[in-house]
Amino acid sequence: MKKMKKTSFAKVAILLLVAIYMFIGCTNGGNPIVQSHSNLSVYDRVVKDSVIRCGYTIYPPGCMKDSSGKLSGVFVETLEKAASDLGFKVQWVEEVGWETQIQGLENDRYDMMGSSVWSNPKRAKLTTLSVPLYFSPICIYVRSDDNRFVGVTDWSMLNNSRFKISVVDGGTGDVIRKSRFPEATSVALPENTDFGTSFLDVVNNKADLLFLEPYQASKFIQSNGYKVKNVSVSHPLYTFGNCYMFKRNQSEFEHMLNAEVENLINNGYVDDLLSKYEIFPNSFLRVQKSYVIK
Repeated sequence: MKKMKKTSFAKVAILLLVAIYMFIGCTNGGNPIVQSHSNLSVYDRVVKDSVIRCGYTIYPPGCMKDSSGKLSGVFVETLEKAASDLGFKVQWVEEVGWETQIQGLENDRYDMMGSSVWSNPKRAKLTTLSVPLYFSPICIYVRSDDNRFVGVTDWSMLNNSRFKISVVDGGTGDVIRKSRFPEATSVALPENTDFGTSFLDVVNNKADLLFLEPYQASKFIQSNGYKVKNVSVSHPLYTFGNCYMFKRNQSEFEHMLNAEVENLINNGYVDDLLSKYEIFPNSFLRVQKSYVIK
């Protein structure tokens, strides 16, 4: 009788251990090893697997996709070169929208954002950003026959209700108007409206001006002619660095990648890519070298 009880207890113990093992496996996508792997830092995980898993958002010239699904662009090719130099490969695991980039990092769906993001305050607070590969100036565009802003360098004058500013809800121009020119009149377009519509608002006298980067303006001018002009060429309203984005508190991975990206900036690799993909000359500002040869 005692022998039977011991045998039954052993069977129960084994079944219990199997159940626990299966539960752990189910909670980690059917693979119990994932739990210990996920406890690694991003740096340790990348070194262990020799793979950098990347999310991406299509935004030329940093990240573009052709009809076959192949990615290219300044950020894509710089990262693939940096990874190769470090002995890694890049796996492009997920295309994401702007609003879900940070959530994907926090949930470890990918190790970094491999396409370009602007170094704005929200991202600076919630993530870690790489050194910039290049800069995007935000300029002020008005109708080509509007001469009210000739010689102006102090744009505080725009904080007045008599100026109508065309913005896309939630876009960078909308954020700038709310934070810097709250007294100006907003001519708002729905979220996800093509930026070209803001130019049409200005051309058709629905608005006086808008805030946007030269790349978008050049696209509009290419299709519509010189119906708008940049009145802040030498004094952009803002300048944002185009960066890679990492999860917070992953300093080893950040430092490793930054060191190699800086090498690729200093040796001209990034400049060559910009020259290759910059459809409209002088759309973006180059990073100044950190040294001078005399």
